[in-house]
Amino acid sequence: MKFDQFQYLLSNVFQENEGEGPPPIKYKDLPVERLHPLVLAYVGDAYFTLYIRTTLLAYEQNKVRVMHTLDSKIVSATMQAIAYQSLEGQLTEQEMSIVKRGRNAKSTVPKSATVAEYRNSTGFEALLGYLYLGKNYERLSELVEKAFAIIAREMTKDAKKSGEKK
Repeated sequence: MKFDQFQYLLSNVFQENEGEGPPPIKYKDLPVERLHPLVLAYVGDAYFTLYIRTTLLAYEQNKVRVMHTLDSKIVSATMQAIAYQSLEGQLTEQEMSIVKRGRNAKSTVPKSATVAEYRNSTGFEALLGYLYLGKNYERLSELVEKAFAIIAREMTKDAKKSGEKK
């Protein structure tokens, strides 16, 4: 992080704090519909990562390195794009409009994914962030559970294919 960005954070994000508690809140209400799609994706990414990490505890509890390797693969843009494409037909019009906003947001695509995969995963994360911040926890749980199942099947299928090649 550049020094001027750090200074901005200190002076504009965290206000002067006189007391013992946390800094005063700048925004009382979160206008979820008006938040930038990359902000929604930022929150959605965090939620999905936490969901995956806690879910993996049902399968492994001792090998942190294995869990980290697995969760990194699961939350990758490629796997999220696969999950999104499988779930796309089950989304409402409003949910699709959030996905489209996230997909169309300008961002830098990493080398680990195609442009299409990255755009679709950003749209998917934006939807998750929208549902989380909008407190639509039931729908959020439904989608992440389905996404996890889709990704697990895809990874199992890929593992079988690579095992056959050897």
